[in-house]
Amino acid sequence: MTDRIETDICIIGAGSGGLSVAAGAVQMGARVVLIEGHEMGGDCLNFGCVPSKALLAAGHKAHHTAQTAFGVAGHDPKPDFAAAKDHVRAAIDTIAPVDSQERFEGLGVKVIRQMARFISETEVQAGDTVVTARRFVIATGSRPLVPPIPGLETVPHYTNETVFDLRERPRHLLIIGGGPIGMEMAQAHRRLGCEVTVLEGDKALGKDDPEAAEIVLATLRAEGIEIVEGAQVARVSGREGEITLETEEGRSFSGSHLLVAVGRQANVDTLDLEKAGVALNARGVKVDDRLRASNKRVYAVGDVAGGMQFTHVAGYHGGLVIRPLLFGLPAKAKTAHIPWATYTDPELAQVGLTEAQARKAHGDNLFVARAEFAHNDRAIASGQTKGFAKVMVVKGKPVGATIVGAGAGDLIQTWALAIANGMKMSAIAGMVAPYPTMGEINKRAAGAYFSPKLFENPWVKRVVRLIQRVVP
Repeated sequence: MTDRIETDICIIGAGSGGLSVAAGAVQMGARVVLIEGHEMGGDCLNFGCVPSKALLAAGHKAHHTAQTAFGVAGHDPKPDFAAAKDHVRAAIDTIAPVDSQERFEGLGVKVIRQMARFISETEVQAGDTVVTARRFVIATGSRPLVPPIPGLETVPHYTNETVFDLRERPRHLLIIGGGPIGMEMAQAHRRLGCEVTVLEGDKALGKDDPEAAEIVLATLRAEGIEIVEGAQVARVSGREGEITLETEEGRSFSGSHLLVAVGRQANVDTLDLEKAGVALNARGVKVDDRLRASNKRVYAVGDVAGGMQFTHVAGYHGGLVIRPLLFGLPAKAKTAHIPWATYTDPELAQVGLTEAQARKAHGDNLFVARAEFAHNDRAIASGQTKGFAKVMVVKGKPVGATIVGAGAGDLIQTWALAIANGMKMSAIAGMVAPYPTMGEINKRAAGAYFSPKLFENPWVKRVVRLIQRVVP
């Protein structure tokens, strides 16, 4: 027997974007149905951000325990791989209640734990329940892309959805893909005692500033990670424990385990979107700048909307679509103020335009302000002098920032704030940062923008000398 529910907003997907919409909408008086066929919390909590950062933390602990520094002798940390995975599980379990079905039902959301599919432009079916809604939000996220490499279909391999279930330490982990996921997992596993080889068909960390990326890659190579660029995998063979990758140019690499980290694809396959009149493109649901689909009752947020694939973007989208959903007010999604970070050691973070992008867009109007970690007193005191911050400035306003070094993911937030609010460099230069902190790097970068105008301008010196002569 089919149950029928009528509601104001029906959300498909209980990841960051879907949960943001559900929590905001129900607490402002809307009737909300939330449908999730898998895990509450989505990819980030269960397979992505949280477990990867927990595993990285275990790797960092092992690495720094082994280092001799500051007059303290390092020692063999003897990593327990299974215990590290227990830490990963504990981190997930600690955060899970915030995203749980019980919490959202307590807020007043009707939660249905079934796979959803559209049956008309105004109806979704989930199990034995049909939901009719005034508005729909598709927040189904994405999943790992597994490329059609010959042999891969028969060889055991892992993705970010399965690698955290591996409790026995790999002897030699092969990774296909040199993006952020591949690099983070490479360093985490290397520091936990695995041999690691990364094969990247193009340039590792190729979407980031090349100068900054090179600092990260050099560090990973120095730790013993083999990173092979321009190596397109043509064939996979073997079995778990004995896996071989062959590249197009004929090179061969062998290892015990294989992780595939070449990208992601939107979760749209089972939604029957054609029945809802929702158009797709190559990256997911086709949306306008208001995140609205071809069916004007339907919005898409997060990875499935085909843009930047970050958890914080999904949360941003969720907060954005609340305005049209509840109040009928326009709201446009933007990307210039969206930061991202790769949590290797050192970290690599970006917001807005890279230097290359800024030079192409602004030409001679661009000024690149720069500050080195090696000139920061806190970095010197803590032995974290590797890295830099550079800020792309046009007519006194930052249009992008790149930071590589310790805590870059936290430091980039200053520039994300500045760009989001149209702040000038003078606002950052006028900030008083506590001494000694890494945050002074951002203030020093802002100062580097003004220094030539003050200290290298002959007119400034002439005015100062005149005032010194005439003012008593």
